[in-house]
Amino acid sequence: MKKKEVKIVNKGIDTTELLIAMDELEKNNGIDKEFLMKSIESALVVAYKRDYDCNDENVKVVLDKNDGQMHVYQEKDVVEEVTDNKKEISLEEAQKINTNYNIGDKVEFEIMPKEFGRIAAQTARQVITQKIREASRDVIFSEFADKKGEIITGLVQKADGGAVIMDLGKIEGIMPKKEQIPTEKYHVNDKIKACIISVERGIKNSTQIVLSRASTEFVRKLFEIEIPEIYEGVIELKSISRDPGSRSKIAVYSPNPNIDPVGSCVGQKGIRIQNIINELNGEKIDVIEWNEDPSIYISAALLPAKVLAVDINDEEKFAQVIVPDDQLSLAIGKSGQNAKLAAKLTNWKIDIKSESQFRKMLEEMNTENNQNDEEIKQEVE
Repeated sequence: MKKKEVKIVNKGIDTTELLIAMDELEKNNGIDKEFLMKSIESALVVAYKRDYDCNDENVKVVLDKNDGQMHVYQEKDVVEEVTDNKKEISLEEAQKINTNYNIGDKVEFEIMPKEFGRIAAQTARQVITQKIREASRDVIFSEFADKKGEIITGLVQKADGGAVIMDLGKIEGIMPKKEQIPTEKYHVNDKIKACIISVERGIKNSTQIVLSRASTEFVRKLFEIEIPEIYEGVIELKSISRDPGSRSKIAVYSPNPNIDPVGSCVGQKGIRIQNIINELNGEKIDVIEWNEDPSIYISAALLPAKVLAVDINDEEKFAQVIVPDDQLSLAIGKSGQNAKLAAKLTNWKIDIKSESQFRKMLEEMNTENNQNDEEIKQEVE
């Protein structure tokens, strides 16, 4: 098929200012000029067909960045006998334009209906506005996606007992009920901190940000902010277990023997840890030193209870812990909280018994073993 030839009927619409505006958008908003031009051209085709009631015509719009003009073309197939005037042109008529046309070629006519310049300008504005919105949404998404896991301060906009809506400046964030600290009450205009735990695309490409104050990640970030040694990597935060609003257990470690990881986290006169407790509205925090020896680690994890002995089963990751009689309730904690947090912190199954319980268990085992030995002896005799 021969190269298409165009018959210029009249001059296009001057789009120099539009092209300059697109250059500025590319520079300032990062919106690709070529992509924007194609989007405007497609929108103008739709606008033309809508306003001039010609949905069945082959029409295209071209923004010429070389001459600064906008051109509207109607395309027709060269045929022997015309059956559709909107889509076809006879060979005889085509050859009046150019004698080189043959059957099967396509002819493009430039058309420029009256008032289309106004429609084009309006449509271009709408497309540009839409693309700016989309670009802004993309910028916001990228900005907050990079902040995932970080702590952000926001203003409570809605707090009716369900999800809390927070104003984060450029966008709103949501803190679902399960991500709220159960002991806290939130009020409109409260300024609070929360951790960004999720950044997702929502309806119409909007950005949905999910916040949390109940997650272990929130506590982790508070420690990184308050204790420079953790942020710098001098002290490692090995594990966290948490019952939001009640108690958290934190295991810390430093490979440097000259650094006291627990003391560094607590701070002089407890000021560092107190700042974190204040942010968590009085939630108790146990900071313990991580140890590769599970017996030592589990003993520390059960603080504030004192531990007499720990019997380890490495294969099943099970620990039998013995505590003084007066320490049993403290080791287990109210509703088993202390034991559960210790188990979660260490990732070991923990069974706690008092000293007297353990002695009784040993006595029962010895009695049972003696009975078995006696039965075996009788069978042998």
